[in-house]
Amino acid sequence: MTGIFSTIRFFTILRVPSGEFHPRRLAAWAPAAGLLIGLMLACVDALALRFWSVTLASALDVVFLAVISGALHLDGLADTADGLYAGRTREKALAIMKDSRTGAMGVVAVACCLLVKWAGIHEIDSHRFWLLLLIPAYSRATILFGMRFLPYGRSGEGTARAFFDEPLSAGDFRWVAVLVLLSLFAGRALVMLNLGFVVATAVVLWFYKKRMGCITGDMMGAMIETVEVVLLIGVVAGSN
Repeated sequence: MTGIFSTIRFFTILRVPSGEFHPRRLAAWAPAAGLLIGLMLACVDALALRFWSVTLASALDVVFLAVISGALHLDGLADTADGLYAGRTREKALAIMKDSRTGAMGVVAVACCLLVKWAGIHEIDSHRFWLLLLIPAYSRATILFGMRFLPYGRSGEGTARAFFDEPLSAGDFRWVAVLVLLSLFAGRALVMLNLGFVVATAVVLWFYKKRMGCITGDMMGAMIETVEVVLLIGVVAGSN
């Protein structure tokens, strides 16, 4: 069980006790940590809806997602947007991503992400609890596929470097299967949820491979945010 505690500590601001840091085990538990985040999100949403309108409740949901993760993935999105936009070569893009300063494209990417998240959550009407529970888990499951299909882009440096020291096994994807089973509770949205996850993850990884030929911690964070937005758009479109 130390794996899940380490994962919660890594992916959230919750300071739970954790054992030895084991990157591969941490990655395998990422969807489970996403389920915890999703459960807290669904509870925050249900509580907010008792006092305020769906408009305000949805805004609070977006704020909660940013706060509970310490804006870790939003930071990765900003860095990735800056790097891929301004860096004409892989080396230049990686250097820009490493720069702690945020450029115009990074600001725009984060602003667009937050806006679409708010709109997507606002439009969810049926199976709201289950979708808010599952979408953060699905988005965090993408890092397993990033680690599986792309090499790490930095040489001996970077926060995510240790995650690539050991190859993933089939058992490391067990929580993805759990998510698919839980999606049966999402009603008609289960089709768009699973289809959106597969397509969005595949497209992002294809783009990363074509543009960079690798992946980094920032790029995994950007993938989490991107897939989360795509899933929100997809489930809303599928329910209409």
